[in-house]
Amino acid sequence: MKIAICQINPIIGDFRHNVSLIKKATERAKTSGCTLAIFPEMSLVGYPPKDLLEKPAFIDENLKQLNRLASKIKDIPFLCGYVDRNPGKTGKPLLNSVALIKEGRIQKKGGKKLLPAYDVFDEKRYFEPAQESLVFELENKKVGVTICEDIWNVADYEGVPIYDIDPLKQLHESGVDILINLSASPYTVNKGPLRLKILKTLAKKHKTPTIYCNQVGGNDDLLFDGASMVVDRDGKLILMGEEFAPDLLIWDTEKVYDEIRDPWPSEEESVLKGLIMGTRDYSLKCGFRKVLVGLSGGIDSALVAVIAQRAMGADHVTGVSMPSPFTSEMSKEDAGKLANNLGIRFEEIPIHQVYESYKKSLKNVFHGLKEDETEENIQARIRGNLLMALSNKFGALLLSTGNKSEIAMGYCTLYGDMSGGLAVISDIPKTMCYRLAKHINQPTEIIPERTISRPPSAELKPGQTDQDTLPPYEILDGILESAMIKNLSFESIVNLGYEPDTVKEVLSRLVINEYKRRQAPPGLKITSKAFGYGRRYPIARGKQPF
Repeated sequence: MKIAICQINPIIGDFRHNVSLIKKATERAKTSGCTLAIFPEMSLVGYPPKDLLEKPAFIDENLKQLNRLASKIKDIPFLCGYVDRNPGKTGKPLLNSVALIKEGRIQKKGGKKLLPAYDVFDEKRYFEPAQESLVFELENKKVGVTICEDIWNVADYEGVPIYDIDPLKQLHESGVDILINLSASPYTVNKGPLRLKILKTLAKKHKTPTIYCNQVGGNDDLLFDGASMVVDRDGKLILMGEEFAPDLLIWDTEKVYDEIRDPWPSEEESVLKGLIMGTRDYSLKCGFRKVLVGLSGGIDSALVAVIAQRAMGADHVTGVSMPSPFTSEMSKEDAGKLANNLGIRFEEIPIHQVYESYKKSLKNVFHGLKEDETEENIQARIRGNLLMALSNKFGALLLSTGNKSEIAMGYCTLYGDMSGGLAVISDIPKTMCYRLAKHINQPTEIIPERTISRPPSAELKPGQTDQDTLPPYEILDGILESAMIKNLSFESIVNLGYEPDTVKEVLSRLVINEYKRRQAPPGLKITSKAFGYGRRYPIARGKQPF
């Protein structure tokens, strides 16, 4: 028996596109001699559809397309993820479902039993747990099908939830020969190895070869890395799909495979590929073929420019330098050198005169008051307005360049450097920005070395550096990880060895800048806790940092 694992990149709600992907993949599977093709969770509609699920017309169209798809693909059985209506009289109205389609019709259905309701997941909002998993026989083999969270019930690993029921145990007791898991599992750093550990554990425990078919592509802030896998009954990884790219794997149940060891790239390589895919998919799925980046000569904008160039192609990227009276010559030189290294279009628009006109207009109102952050923010907002003007005029998506460390501390300007349609590195701590930049420069320098080695600065006043108002980034990022990822208290973070006043300042600024982050563009999620849908804190609240 040969099974095609079809790792596709659907667009949420674009049924024509998604049906086309399924048709092409089943045709390829049939041509390759496969007897079954499988597709990811909700492959027909794309994941996550969120409140589109509350629209009856959306559910109707999804069901109509499923039946139409079944009638057109008759030569090879396949598994398709979709949304079904709950036939019961109680509970949520929908089921997260999978259909076995064979000989031109839907032969059997099953559904997802474990519904996640943490981080970015909100499935209990829409779905009722399925009563039955899909089980069917094909080529004298009994096949059991689970959907994503159904296999995330392993108590041995930190961060993996424990549920009251175990769909895998129930399938094993029914005597399945092959286990299939259809997933739309978003990427976070080091999640791939955790998935593999779970698959290995389950395969060895139940002595059942296990197939994991994952969605790939960027959908808004979520990145789906693919990396579909086949693990044999002894828990050995024998097949693995591409990371961050569509793929089609073929597993022959009668063939002996060598074990794949150490399949994972470096963290820097994986994160970079994810950001490139996420930027490309967000831009193209939103209808943009061109992007803009404001180039300051600093490391953050340089990193975003590299990602943009690799995502969209040099001909579709414009870098814009907007020097002020406080911009150093080295910053202007490095911005131009970077653009030249990348082969992107480069424009320089000085803001001296515009800045002076602002100050002149406000002179009488500000009479007798010292210059402060107000004048600094004016520069950032001038740049934001210029970039948005270029975005409007040329139909290009503006990519904002703030990193996670700065955004956490509010070290950014509303309607200034926070302007844009996508915050590419908003979940990348500053220390990781440096790691990515050094990785990009191997073996050939792309980002000017001076950009990486010199002290970071917003250059909004003479002699300014980030560390004038922020702790050193190594310390800041450690505190933020403890607070955001591990949810440690003030006392617990101090007990790790951090200076109490520094911890208090960081946690306080994290709290009071919630209003800024709520107005930021969506950002690509890389860590297990990003600013966005999966982190829900009130804006108006007590300021005590818990």
